[in-house]
Amino acid sequence: MSSVAVIAHSGKTLDGGLPELRKSLERHGVSDPLWIEVDKSRKAPKQIRYALEQGADLIFVWGGDGMVQRCVDVLAGSKATMAIVPAGTANLFASNLGIPKKIDGAVETGVHGERRKLDVGSVNEEMFAVMAGVGFDALVIHAANKELKRRLGRSAYVLAAARNLRVEPFQAEVAVDGKGWYEGPASCVLFGNVGEAFAGVKAFTDAHPDDGLLEIGVASADGVAQWGRTLARSALSDVHKSPFVHLTQGRSVEVTLNRKVLYELDGGDRVKKKTFRVKVHPNAVTVSVPAAKT
Repeated sequence: MSSVAVIAHSGKTLDGGLPELRKSLERHGVSDPLWIEVDKSRKAPKQIRYALEQGADLIFVWGGDGMVQRCVDVLAGSKATMAIVPAGTANLFASNLGIPKKIDGAVETGVHGERRKLDVGSVNEEMFAVMAGVGFDALVIHAANKELKRRLGRSAYVLAAARNLRVEPFQAEVAVDGKGWYEGPASCVLFGNVGEAFAGVKAFTDAHPDDGLLEIGVASADGVAQWGRTLARSALSDVHKSPFVHLTQGRSVEVTLNRKVLYELDGGDRVKKKTFRVKVHPNAVTVSVPAAKT
């Protein structure tokens, strides 16, 4: 049996909450895990390091994408396996991997599932598992604050997006794998490890978290009308046909803007920056996922 740890965001809830998680772990043979609760996701990295020091090789992460991102930032490159119990608002990483949305299903997957090595990306050396964005994407994440998400759930992102459709574009220079790729106005620069963004928008149709590549997109939409057309195409999974969207793939990206702009990683907003160094880290983290059907 693996040495198991649980790192739980105490402010997140799912089904019967953390008491039900304990009972489910016991049903699946985990009776005395190293149990640590944090009240903020930014406190998780220190506890992940402690769990690794204590020899944990299977670490259950209870929370949303922000909590997963903080844990991935430490677990990348380690030999431990991460098991996700999706107790957040969006849970995009878990849903893209097919991890059940119920506690017992997630625990069963964590204990008995397939161990799969997945890529992660990094922005200025901080890891992300789902997606990172500069500009419009980050403004939406920032606007969908805790109170809005508490009241509206995932619909908070829809309202936040509507409030930011008039974002002023910036000038961007984007080099991919050492070669100039895009230069011009941009309202959003997006880097994806998986395909689905906030509010169920399919940002990248061909994204795979184990192909050694990042999806890269620049949106130059300006104003309500152009953003409306772009988001409508995203909902139909043919965003690549939009005249305001430019897409490619790569292993490393250098982005330089004409002014400092807000950015985000896996749903957590960060301070404004003007330059961004982005790259993929192949097979960097091991995650327990549902076993492939035979």
